[in-house]
Amino acid sequence: MKKVLILGSTGSIGTQALEIIRNNRDKFSACGLSCRSRVDDLIAQIREFAPESVCVGNSDDAKRVKSEFPEIDVHYGDAGLVEIAGMDCDIVLNALMGISGLAPTYEAISHGRDIALANKETLVAGGEIVTELCREKGVKLIPVDSEHSAIFQCLEGNGGSACARAYKDDAGDGPDRAIRRILLTASGGPFRGRTLDEMRDVTIEQALNHPNWSMGSKITIDSATMMNKGLEVIEARWLFDIPADKIDVHVHPESIVHSMVEFMDGSVIAQMGIPDMKIPIGLALNYPDRLSLIPEFSGLDEDRGSDGSLDFFTKGANLTFEKADRKTFRCLDIAYAAIREGGSAPVVMNGANEELVAMFLAGNIGFTDIPETIERVMDKSGFSRPGTVEEILAIDNESRIMARKMLKTE
Repeated sequence: MKKVLILGSTGSIGTQALEIIRNNRDKFSACGLSCRSRVDDLIAQIREFAPESVCVGNSDDAKRVKSEFPEIDVHYGDAGLVEIAGMDCDIVLNALMGISGLAPTYEAISHGRDIALANKETLVAGGEIVTELCREKGVKLIPVDSEHSAIFQCLEGNGGSACARAYKDDAGDGPDRAIRRILLTASGGPFRGRTLDEMRDVTIEQALNHPNWSMGSKITIDSATMMNKGLEVIEARWLFDIPADKIDVHVHPESIVHSMVEFMDGSVIAQMGIPDMKIPIGLALNYPDRLSLIPEFSGLDEDRGSDGSLDFFTKGANLTFEKADRKTFRCLDIAYAAIREGGSAPVVMNGANEELVAMFLAGNIGFTDIPETIERVMDKSGFSRPGTVEEILAIDNESRIMARKMLKTE
């Protein structure tokens, strides 16, 4: 039985992972759980799954949980996340939001734990040091994002390890079966087809109304600005060791093709499926084997066949692809510029973006203030090369302060 530590167990990814564990108790146990503020939900999870350790957001919540469950280890805060990340387990599912996922991921890797990664900011901000540590410790880094899971599956289907160095440059240097290009798909979000002027007055509710996926609020706003796709470009660069200029974004509004890989001979392999996060979560937890998930989808909506499988005669009948509108959705170009610049540029970009998204969700700024302010922060920043988690977190904090100052919201 595989012992799973879930960081962020009360969020969208975490609750779906627990549903998979609930339905496969012969394969998995939830040995550790964490939440930031949804303590009532965590308590219900503790009663059902009986973890050995948990982590909550603050000391008061820790005392509450400990009084109710004196037999388990209780941690709290950012330090607590690092502590619980070092516990004995087989795999850590990092479903935390934002930069908070970096330090516990690094700690878990330091202890030799395999990582199921749903926290893209870990690689956006710390890609170089995280991947170096994975190689040093022999740790598997298995992506949970639907797009990166798709690329992972395409590479595995090509007869090699998906996390091996797979890119072959134009001179032909590189391994056999090498990839030429990654085709990263994007839904286009709720504002696909709109102009920049049409988005200046969009509401929080409109931005949170994603057409295909049910996600947390931060990632949904990132999808609306297309920063989420920019972050995924950077994540893919580190996961698959391929230059960012070999990663192309294709808008695919049906969200059936989750991403594709083009190989050196011109062949393109795509991974397709219904837009349901249980598929990449289940694969990451049970890798290298797949779980029987199709019966769980049966009868859920008209896009699936009667047995729960993808119905190619309805939603899968017409698959369309468009170029991303990078003039309107500036965040995508900002992300490409950040990875080309290197050093701390992705850290600065990510920190400013996280702060600005939070400000938008709080009603303090407009939607188009997000990309405009990120660009201003980037223009005024120097880009050193951070070598530790602590240095990355310090740069992240500085970029947040700069973003707030620029909008005079301190």
